[in-house]
Amino acid sequence: MAPRRTDGVPVETVYVISVAAELAGVHPQTLRIYERRGLVTPGRTSGGNRRYSEADIARLKRVAELAAEGMNLEGIRHVMQLEDEIAQLRALVVQLQEQLTGRASTEVLRGELVPLRQAVAVFRERPSIFNKDRY
Repeated sequence: MAPRRTDGVPVETVYVISVAAELAGVHPQTLRIYERRGLVTPGRTSGGNRRYSEADIARLKRVAELAAEGMNLEGIRHVMQLEDEIAQLRALVVQLQEQLTGRASTEVLRGELVPLRQAVAVFRERPSIFNKDRY
């Protein structure tokens, strides 16, 4: 079975440049330009030939979508870098939430500080402990 990313997309590099270009709907020379600009990084065979994965194809389709909206390649590179960072941060948030949830449900209190809910009580009368004539 092929290795997979966290979103389930296979990362095995299987497509030659002509097939990848056809799947992504662009010219093979465009793929070379995208690689030079850092928009996609295909795998390489021992002979140096490019091989593209399903993840690379999805990325190429996203590049084509942004280009169709009028973005230049540098803008696309920046947007995709930010999208990658957002995906990593979201995965980290999920991981941290799972750790917190697991810790909170299994942790036995050992003198540690724990958050408490606080409420404000409004008294209609002054509590008797504050009466001067009490003493």
